[in-house]
Amino acid sequence: MEEGFLFKAFSEQASADWILALSNQLSPSDFSKIEAQLIRNERDGIPSYPAVDDIFHAFTLTPLNDVKCVILGQDPYHQPNQAMGLSFSVPRGMKIPPSLRNIFKELESDLLIKAPQHGDLTNWASEGVLLLNTIWTVSDSSPLSHQKLGWERFVEKTLTVLSSQNPFVVFVLWGKSAQVFSRCVDESKHLVIVGVHPSPLSAHCGFFGSNPFSKINDALFAHGKSSIDWRLNS
Repeated sequence: MEEGFLFKAFSEQASADWILALSNQLSPSDFSKIEAQLIRNERDGIPSYPAVDDIFHAFTLTPLNDVKCVILGQDPYHQPNQAMGLSFSVPRGMKIPPSLRNIFKELESDLLIKAPQHGDLTNWASEGVLLLNTIWTVSDSSPLSHQKLGWERFVEKTLTVLSSQNPFVVFVLWGKSAQVFSRCVDESKHLVIVGVHPSPLSAHCGFFGSNPFSKINDALFAHGKSSIDWRLNS
């Protein structure tokens, strides 16, 4: 890993409109603490997730101009082969994590969409759902280990750009760490849905029965936008 590899990865992976909107607000130095942690992990033989090639996956699949909805979670899955650069999503063939299983339960309750047999949310990203976490990397088996290294600044810039440039977006903030970013959103232009995190530790405290998917589609329809197809291919 060479100095500046994260800024380079963003520039190579993100769609052109994201690069235009964010590159002039960010510099390689904004990633220095994160890079230092990733390099330290590599030196010490500690895996970091997701792989560098997947960190900015959301910016590849969901261009800025296509964003209808943001779902903001906490940080990536911290076990091997799970994190793929999309919040809550895991590659096909991986066991569906408990939080995502709860999301699927609420989806079925809300929209009567049967839960898929996999946890790959790529289809949602292609539908205009920007799947982000408040932190974008993590050390193996150490949740929140990359907190306060600089990812929060990147999230803040991303949401601020979305709020200022897109005419209407639904921002879904699940959990306390996500909710603090409501300050980045102009609520006179956009809808912010604040909710309980779907983790088994908290889902029964307000996530179940919150009907977020129908609320998102109703708001999009009310603002002249096409609804999101929440179905996932089996």
